[in-house]
Amino acid sequence: MERWVGRVALVTGASSGIGAALCESLVRSGMKVVGIARGVEHIKSLSENLKGSKGSLLPLKCDLNKEEDIRNVFDTIKKELGGVDICINNAGLTNGKGILDSTVEEMHEQSNVNIIALCLCSQLTIQSMRERGVDDGHVININSTAGHAVAPRASKFYTATKFAVRAITEGLRQEMREAKSHIRITSLSPGLVETQFAFRAYGEEKANQFYKSIECLQGHDVANAILHIISSPKHVEVNELIIRPTEQSF
Repeated sequence: MERWVGRVALVTGASSGIGAALCESLVRSGMKVVGIARGVEHIKSLSENLKGSKGSLLPLKCDLNKEEDIRNVFDTIKKELGGVDICINNAGLTNGKGILDSTVEEMHEQSNVNIIALCLCSQLTIQSMRERGVDDGHVININSTAGHAVAPRASKFYTATKFAVRAITEGLRQEMREAKSHIRITSLSPGLVETQFAFRAYGEEKANQFYKSIECLQGHDVANAILHIISSPKHVEVNELIIRPTEQSF
């Protein structure tokens, strides 16, 4: 991790769960981390708790449904920190509904956050790297095991967005190779992680059933996987990584 000390990482969906764990891990590793979310107060609290660490955490409010918000984040990063060296597209959402039950507005919202915002953040990150002559940067998309198989209990439209993330990640990797770039691209697909995600999507009763059925992954488990990915030698590109709870069957 020494080559990342003092460099800038952007983490979307940073207010809780995996995102918050990622911010903490990267800050303690010496990076200047920018954490963005609508619930920025939670990131501000985390930033206070991390004062005195090797790195720093800059909280920024951002609604990933809004293109203007995303562009403003990158403008702020350019002004205050120079640019983005690692982008971790962690934000994602689902309403737990099936395809037949979802409204067009609900499907747009999931597509905007899970697909469009991910693409725009990736575009602007790579643009930032190229402007500064950075050729060793990294874009990491937090996918899901739902992006590898259509599970009976999963929201089917959410699953479709995660299949799209797999295709986007591989497409972006190929575009980097065509450009003779050494910027690395990774899809990380966790299985069941105990966060607020299922509570927001399915409600307390169903979420508790999920999380109590097996020993789930925790946010720091995903953060450790990220450290493994970005610590790999420059000539090694981890394109796809799946991590599951040992007890998870699907």
